[in-house]
Amino acid sequence: MSKPLTGKVALVTGAGRNIGRAIALALAEDGAAVIVNGRADTAALDAVAAEIEAAGGRALAVRADVARPDEVARMVAAGVAAFGGLDIVVSNAGLRRQTPFLEMTLAEWREILSVALDGAFILAQAATPHLIARGGGAIIALSGISHHVGTPNRCHVSASKAGLEGLMRALAVELAPHRITCNCISPGSIDTVRGASAGARPGNLTDSTIPAGRKGTVQEIAGLARYLAGPAGGYVTGQTLHVNGGAFLT
Repeated sequence: MSKPLTGKVALVTGAGRNIGRAIALALAEDGAAVIVNGRADTAALDAVAAEIEAAGGRALAVRADVARPDEVARMVAAGVAAFGGLDIVVSNAGLRRQTPFLEMTLAEWREILSVALDGAFILAQAATPHLIARGGGAIIALSGISHHVGTPNRCHVSASKAGLEGLMRALAVELAPHRITCNCISPGSIDTVRGASAGARPGNLTDSTIPAGRKGTVQEIAGLARYLAGPAGGYVTGQTLHVNGGAFLT
């Protein structure tokens, strides 16, 4: 049987580890050629691309900072040159910091928003003409639970993710005539390897407070991404879809 994403090309940012890696592998398993992006860890990107290719897929590792328009343009151009087009864009790149509001500098505020929010805007603007040229596609952004439940010491992260959801809603309406869907996935507490700068997990999202009684897996987030990217998700747009084991109920 044909895989649902055969002939499609996907670009996944922040794809060197955790949720981004899982999404890149899932889209490749469904038949998409995948542009694997990250900002710094070239070895991790190469490893994900090699894993896709070892399973019979096609992949291209491209290091680029999504907050820099010139690097994003170069990345998109490289992917289109390698695979002939672009159909699926996953904005997963983001930064976490734990800083009390009154101690937060404007520079730190801008640093966080520059990746999750500015980066998603820059990437969507660079990619959309290519999606239009292919007759449609999907833009998927990774939000989060923190700004929905209220989390201290992360007002910049919360603001970036809230803005990201607003961006996807606006683009969903504006790009619908081009058959482009735009959605957010909002993960809850997911079992990932956290960087040192991310700090401890929020105290209101422990296994004992989550109705499901556990953290989610990266594969459970990737499963929703592959649905939204595939033909079965073609009538879903402008939504924020929560995957959190009942920790936040819309």
